[in-house]
Amino acid sequence: MELAIEQAQLAGGRGEVPVGAVIVDHATGTVVAKAGNRTEEQHDPTAHAEMLVIQAATKAAGSPRLENCDLYVTLEPCPMCATAISFARIGRLYFGAFDPKSGGVDHGPRIYNQPTCHHAPEIYGGIEESRAGDLLKDFFAQKR
Repeated sequence: MELAIEQAQLAGGRGEVPVGAVIVDHATGTVVAKAGNRTEEQHDPTAHAEMLVIQAATKAAGSPRLENCDLYVTLEPCPMCATAISFARIGRLYFGAFDPKSGGVDHGPRIYNQPTCHHAPEIYGGIEESRAGDLLKDFFAQKR
């Protein structure tokens, strides 16, 4: 999670909402890919940290499936990202701050609880929740 927080800090430094993500091969502990939000920079509403890290990891793996990987992200994934995590068959999802407004895992549509969801990762929320949440609170406080 420390690497994901570093990616979130870098994203915040670029003027992006400070969310970071890292994909790790759970058999070896090797970092496969890391990214932070780039929606403003790329003028792309889908350039969330999770989407970018999944794209980089699947490219490195040469496969659309990341069954042997874990995803660490500083914020509860939105519905779009939660669905991409399912499609990529990521084994475990670790996230920091909960997102009651826009989350898609423990809040909102709860993607993995839907009967149409073909794969649900193991989910561990609240990892470094205070640190991840403080990054977001500080970022938005400076915007106001």
